[in-house]
Amino acid sequence: MGIDSQKVGSFIQELRKRKNLTQNQLGERLNISYQAVSKWERGETLPDTSLLLDLATVLESSVDIILNGGKTLMDYEKRISLKDIKVGIDNLSQIGDLIGRDNTVYQGLVEGINQRMNIDVEECFNDSFRREALVAEIIVQNLSKGAYIDISEVKSLLKHEHWLNLVCNYANRYGIK
Repeated sequence: MGIDSQKVGSFIQELRKRKNLTQNQLGERLNISYQAVSKWERGETLPDTSLLLDLATVLESSVDIILNGGKTLMDYEKRISLKDIKVGIDNLSQIGDLIGRDNTVYQGLVEGINQRMNIDVEECFNDSFRREALVAEIIVQNLSKGAYIDISEVKSLLKHEHWLNLVCNYANRYGIK
């Protein structure tokens, strides 16, 4: 199975547009002409191997994903969604309002989380930094179990630089760039 230059070109174009770069701007960053970038995007040629690492860095991707036209080569067990994780935390934080904070189900949930994680989960719900710590913890645990997450989604949805850097570092360890 060879490299599909059409898929590679389309993916390069998609990444370039996501970064709000023109062909000329991408070419300038790589010290090549915009015509070379245009040929890649039309699938006429592939990037020179000497440019692949720089191209991946500029486009915030990886060489293997670029050369595979956007598909990851690792066989991740599942894909996790940061939006879904955040919705889950939001829903969890609202259970007390929905069923009552004096309800034994709610109290059991809170006690279980507090004991298992050695935190005060209700304080986490009320503090954006701590809430995002829960999200980061969920992501890291899933990554360690073979899950995949889209780094561009992480970069757009995590607001605290500390947690963003932590998640990106863990993702890099598992081959996700």
